[in-house]
Amino acid sequence: MRIRFSSVPLYGVLACVIVSAGCSHKVANQAPAAPAATPPPAQPTISLQASRSDVTRGQAVTLTWSATNATSVRLTPEIGSVAAEGSTSVTPAQSTTYTAMATGPGGSATASARVTVSVPAAAAPSTAQPTLEELFTKDVQDAFFDYDKASIRDDARSALTKTADFLRSYPQVAIVIEGHCDERGSTEYNVALGDRRSDAAKSFLMQQGISLDRIQTVSYGKERPFCTQDNESCWQQNRRAHFRMAATASTQFSGN
Repeated sequence: MRIRFSSVPLYGVLACVIVSAGCSHKVANQAPAAPAATPPPAQPTISLQASRSDVTRGQAVTLTWSATNATSVRLTPEIGSVAAEGSTSVTPAQSTTYTAMATGPGGSATASARVTVSVPAAAAPSTAQPTLEELFTKDVQDAFFDYDKASIRDDARSALTKTADFLRSYPQVAIVIEGHCDERGSTEYNVALGDRRSDAAKSFLMQQGISLDRIQTVSYGKERPFCTQDNESCWQQNRRAHFRMAATASTQFSGN
């Protein structure tokens, strides 16, 4: 009896070998995977704070900032380029908004801080009241006389009337009336003429109700001239009754 081997299994083996070789060839020829995409640059960030938001003109404020992902940082107004982190002192003259800008490969970012500046109110004018001596100098005027005369002229009458008004308003004031003359004439004659002039002024004030115990008189003749030029204008300044405050109960007043 003759035994025969089937050829089918052999064909199957050959087919598998061929298929395996083809599959192996296909895997070896596949393209390599693409590299991973590079991430975009990070967006910059920045913060800005002021140590005080309300100040009075002349006061200082500290600005503090911090930036990330930035290649440059700038503060405005006026400050300019700065480090990524830091602080600085400013003294704004008026209300100001400070701005910080951070710039980098990923773009830019800003932050701001507002400082409000108030202006102090102007100081009120001084209310200090004048001293009695200042009022005396202002309101009590000399009485002038004609050459070699001791009679009260109209202008002297007006000046003496104002002096009497002042003395009535401030009864604590006593006065000395000085009689003066110009340089012409002898020393003795001018001393006597000065006496007559101071006495004439005293009599006028007494007629206005000023008591005698508040008035003293003295004559300096031509010994204490107010003006030393050799002309009539200067001589007229020296022919007068001059007033000095002799005593007061107070040097400060609070009104009439």
